Amino acid sequence: MMKGFVYKISTLFVLIFVAVACLQDDVHEEKDNGEKGTLAVIDAFPNLSFNRPLDFQHAGDGSNRVFVVEQGGVISVFPNDKKAETKNVFLDIRSKVSNQGNEEGLLGLAFHPDFKSNGYFFVSYSALSPRRTIISRFQVSSSNPNQADISSEMVVLVIEQPFSNHNGGQLVFGPDGFLYISSGDGGSGGDPQNHGQRRETLLGAILRIDVNRSSDGKNYGIPINNPFAGNDAGHAEEIYAYGLRNPWRMSFDSHTGALWAADVGQDRYEEINIIKNGGNYGWRFMEGMHCFNPAQGCNQEGLEMPIWEYGHSNGDRSVTGGFVYRGEEVDELNGLYVYGDFVSGRIWTLDFSNLQNPINKEIFKVPFRISSFGLDEKNELYICGFDGKIYRIGYE
Repeated sequence: MMKGFVYKISTLFVLIFVAVACLQDDVHEEKDNGEKGTLAVIDAFPNLSFNRPLDFQHAGDGSNRVFVVEQGGVISVFPNDKKAETKNVFLDIRSKVSNQGNEEGLLGLAFHPDFKSNGYFFVSYSALSPRRTIISRFQVSSSNPNQADISSEMVVLVIEQPFSNHNGGQLVFGPDGFLYISSGDGGSGGDPQNHGQRRETLLGAILRIDVNRSSDGKNYGIPINNPFAGNDAGHAEEIYAYGLRNPWRMSFDSHTGALWAADVGQDRYEEINIIKNGGNYGWRFMEGMHCFNPAQGCNQEGLEMPIWEYGHSNGDRSVTGGFVYRGEEVDELNGLYVYGDFVSGRIWTLDFSNLQNPINKEIFKVPFRISSFGLDEKNELYICGFDGKIYRIGYE
């Protein structure tokens, strides 16, 4: 009888212990999920550094690798792991790239949507004699997935450049499968040749081309719904939208398909635009929402206004476009456009749920130049800093 009684009591204590332990685990999990820490800008790869990094990409191939573009002409690849200690040189075209001007160099990288099967990727870089922007396609090595075949280059498109600045340079594939190219107004100051409004040039615009076919002796085709496709007025058929000064970073919202572009201002205003097919964004008539040339009374009929602008009164000088956040780690950023200023280091969110009354909020001020934002395969957000580091936005 005694043994049976002890056994029953022991069993009861064990059950109580297990129940309490499970309850504690539930409380612990709830606490962990409810208190994620402080939102911060975190050194994503403490063991790695770069020389003027200005683009951060992934290949979309499920490999969890990330690629960092350095302005001088090198692309590095490494695992998306904070413990990463080494990086491989994916592509080195320093011998081809001109970075004579501060805004020249290797400026953009985009992986073909079918990169996993065809190995194609595209770059935008500056070259000399004559001064020009080159959009080229390369292919990954057949024997080494972490190295490109430098001999595989095929020049897709060449854009003549009259000056060394305002090169744009962002490349991004849209949900339609076409390649979008941001092109600045050709440089100098005030757009002296009025490229922003001259539709016969490839400058001051966002271009859209079909890299999956060739036509008319070119290594690309013109999408049939480009605004000037088949025109007989001499307008460049590659143009998707125009009237831009120097669109520095553009991105598609992965949920809505909207194309966001930040346009660097002249002396007074920086602007954020949602780009529409055939839209005229006003430069050089307008800087932001204000007349520029002429200084007053500019004709605004038919122009697309920015959804947001900011001035230069707080040390801000050059907008760096970002992304609408669609990751899973940072709930409070979900659905907000995150962007920054290259000079001041300020980072904001833009709540555009009401386009008539968007809400802009500063969330960070960092001590480095913000050259670009990027995403990993999970849509988490990263920042390229001209202090040589790659950062991520997350919790610490």
